Amino acid sequence: MKARFVMEARPFRISAQLILGLIVIFIGLTLTLDNFDLIESREYLRFWPVFVVIFGLSKTLLPRGGSDRNSGILITIVGLLFLLNNVEILRFRFRDYWPLLLVVFGGSLIWRTTARYRLSADKQHSGDGDSFMNLFAFMGGFERTNNSQNFVGGEMTAIMGGCEVDLRGASIKDGEAVIDVFAFWGGVSLKVPEDWSVNVQGLPIMGGIEDKTKPPKDTSKRLVVKGYAIMGGVEIGN
Repeated sequence: MKARFVMEARPFRISAQLILGLIVIFIGLTLTLDNFDLIESREYLRFWPVFVVIFGLSKTLLPRGGSDRNSGILITIVGLLFLLNNVEILRFRFRDYWPLLLVVFGGSLIWRTTARYRLSADKQHSGDGDSFMNLFAFMGGFERTNNSQNFVGGEMTAIMGGCEVDLRGASIKDGEAVIDVFAFWGGVSLKVPEDWSVNVQGLPIMGGIEDKTKPPKDTSKRLVVKGYAIMGGVEIGN
C-alpha cells in the first residue's frame, strides 16, 4: 500500500516571531554589507520601525478579534512615531510622551467596561442574580462558585491578589458569554464546564494567558475571555 500524504493549506499569518526574524536578518545583512564598505549601516538601520508598523497593521487589518485589533492599532502608532523620529520628520523624546500610554490604556479599560455593560444589559435583566458577575481582588484573594443557568459573563479584576471562580455548574443559555479579565501582579483562574468552548482574546504584557480546556465536540456554548495580564497570569481549565 502506498502512503498518501495530504497537506492542509492554512492561511498565512504575520506573527511576532516572523517580524523578529525579519528584523534580525535585516540587521545582520546591513552590518555585513557595512563591513565590506558597500553601504553605510546608519542610513538603513534607522528604518527598523517599518517592521513594527507592518506587524501592527497585520494585527489591525486581519480579522482575529477585537483585542488583536486594538493592540495592532497601538503597535502601529508606536512604530510610526519611531519611524518619523528616525527620519527626522517628527522630533520627539519618548520620556516626554510615555505617560500618554497610561491615558490610552485607562481609556481602553473604561471603553471596554461601558461597552460590556451596554451589550449585556438585556441579558442581565432576563437572567438570575448570578448571570453577570463583577469581582475585584486587591492584595488578597477569594474563591467563588457560580451555578447560574443563564450565565452571560462579567468582569474579574485581580491587583496583587487572586481570583478563582468555578463555573462548572453554570450554563450558557444564549450561546455566548464574555468575561473581561484584568490581572496586574496577580492571577485569575477559571474552571468551566467541559461542554464550553473557550476563545481567548486577551493581551498578555510580561504575563501569560493559558487555556487548558479540552475542545468540546459541540461548540454551541462559547466563553470569550478578553482583557489583560500585566506581570500576572490568567488560566482557564475544566
